[in-house]
Amino acid sequence: MEQALVIIDMQMLMQHRLDAGRDHVHGDAPAKIAALAAEFRRAGQRVIHVRHIDPDPASPMHLGSPAQQVMPCAEALDDEPIFVKTTSSPFASTGMEKYLRDNGIGTLVVTGAVAGFCINTTVRVGSDLGFRMIVVRDAVMGFDMPDEQLSARAIFDVTIAHLKSDFAEIIDSDAIVAAS
Repeated sequence: MEQALVIIDMQMLMQHRLDAGRDHVHGDAPAKIAALAAEFRRAGQRVIHVRHIDPDPASPMHLGSPAQQVMPCAEALDDEPIFVKTTSSPFASTGMEKYLRDNGIGTLVVTGAVAGFCINTTVRVGSDLGFRMIVVRDAVMGFDMPDEQLSARAIFDVTIAHLKSDFAEIIDSDAIVAAS
């Protein structure tokens, strides 16, 4: 079985949050994701892009809104698949599972945003479906939940601990680059 890099929801909403000074974890994740994508491409491995849109015209993630646009680190090459989801997991609202199975991809190396939401859901569902899930900790962004008085670090650490306990292997980006 092959492995693929999966880049989740690296859209301008994340950059807008950083620019606004939101409490966050791994603000350098975009650079790490770009380096990982380059490494996977160099090795002839697949890079899969997952993007989020919200059908609600009032949402910042509505199709065509500035926040919904793709960050430079997540630009797809012409031959790379893009799955556009309307749910927290691409397994629920796209054809990604079929694509993975049709192409013999059994291991997903997960990067992107946001740890406590779409990363969490994607990894858990992928694991439940029998995929080997690897989360690249320093290539995943996390943000606070100010209304709940939860820091980005608290949410990130609990999310990663839960994923590590039963759903995924957790590594850092230098482990992938060093292995290549």
